[in-house]
Amino acid sequence: MNNRKAKRTTEKIILGIDPGTNVMGYGVIKVIANKPEMVAMGVIDLRKMGDPYLRLGKIFERVTGIIDEYLPDEMAIEAPFFGKNVQSMLKLGRAQGVAIAAAIHHDIPIHEYAPLKIKMAITGRGQASKEQVAGMLQRLLNLDAQEMPRFMDATDALGAAYCHFMQDGRPESQVSYRGWKDFVARNQKRVSK
Repeated sequence: MNNRKAKRTTEKIILGIDPGTNVMGYGVIKVIANKPEMVAMGVIDLRKMGDPYLRLGKIFERVTGIIDEYLPDEMAIEAPFFGKNVQSMLKLGRAQGVAIAAAIHHDIPIHEYAPLKIKMAITGRGQASKEQVAGMLQRLLNLDAQEMPRFMDATDALGAAYCHFMQDGRPESQVSYRGWKDFVARNQKRVSK
């Protein structure tokens, strides 16, 4: 039995990724009894590598190493932001694809979240700044100031993992209803009469 399946009964590990071709963020949270705690966060710094294809190889190598070290049960990855610069989008999409390939290679389920959804889950505001997201994560996960990283890409990745924890903890959000009567019929305990 592999280690990931053995620990599933007691805890869940979520790897968050903030894709990037210059700096890629990662964050790992452990959830025990529906209580999350930060395990690790950091960045994969690719700025000194000139060749874009070598950068992609490095992303695969490092994400694979993070997976091997922390044995995540699931991966939450931030979807690329659709800006006006097509070249930037292509590069970002490649970086995201390589990180996804590393997770697929390890049979890890992948969940993609738009930046707006992540910000909304963490701060309650879809237009929150990176600093606001980092500050809220610091409070939610009881992180010391010394634990806060220099690069916000790391807290963005931690935010993706935390967003997935928030979504995963609320399975009713995945359910579709045929109308108000259907909702009431399936949720008697939640609806007051």
